[in-house]
Amino acid sequence: MKKLLLACFVILGLGSCGINKQAQQIKALENCDYRISDVDRVTIAGSDVKKIIEGKTTEAMSIPGIALGLLRKDIPLRAQLNLEITNPTNALAAINNFDYIVLINKKEVFNGAVNQSVNIGAGQAVKVPVQINANIYQFLTDNKMIDDIGAFIGGATNGKEQKGLVTLKIRPSIKVGNGLVKYPGYITIDKEVSSKILL
Repeated sequence: MKKLLLACFVILGLGSCGINKQAQQIKALENCDYRISDVDRVTIAGSDVKKIIEGKTTEAMSIPGIALGLLRKDIPLRAQLNLEITNPTNALAAINNFDYIVLINKKEVFNGAVNQSVNIGAGQAVKVPVQINANIYQFLTDNKMIDDIGAFIGGATNGKEQKGLVTLKIRPSIKVGNGLVKYPGYITIDKEVSSKILL
């Protein structure tokens, strides 16, 4: 019986140490610097945004497939947002996986999850690809949002740089046993993004 109790305490102690270690790694993650380095393979309703920019098209509604998408109330946005995380601390920053929310000019546009482990050593930087897959129908029925998108794409086509506020909220998970427990809050990163990111 004593051996059984001792074994239980050892297992609980090891589990607690593991949780504390992960909590320290997430704390270091909060102190990291975040930068959206670039965006790859951006498509709206199946149309490549880079080709639209090269064609000097700035009208969001002129994108092929949008009219059909409006009828279906389904306008898919696909992209890979490359997030660069730099760890200026002396501790390892790590995360098992995380949920994210992306807001543009303080309006939520999409959310999702990244199911991969990310480790950033002290003084190191890593690039984390965040796959975006969202229905942006509700935003393209908002005239102000259409104007903002048109102006932003226009900034890439006509050389008149446009800027917008992108907010990325990250909610890490802590591994407990065979499961994951979500961090109680979000790490919020506000970044001003230039239309040059689309080039």
